[in-house]
Amino acid sequence: MSPTLYQAIVIRKALEFYIKTGMRVNRAYTPSAMMRTASNITGRQFKARDYKGAIDALTEAISQAV
Repeated sequence: MSPTLYQAIVIRKALEFYIKTGMRVNRAYTPSAMMRTASNITGRQFKARDYKGAIDALTEAISQAV
């Protein structure tokens, strides 16, 4: 498994957790940092709180990589 694929999976799960509970997985995983990482992985730009769009784009990127 490539490091980018692993990172995409972890960020997707962390965003899902954040949407569900409102809590961050850890201190480094702020919403803006997760969105920035999602943008870097997918090559797309997301609006400020478009967490669902980022999750969908990460899911698509993961399915293409596998």
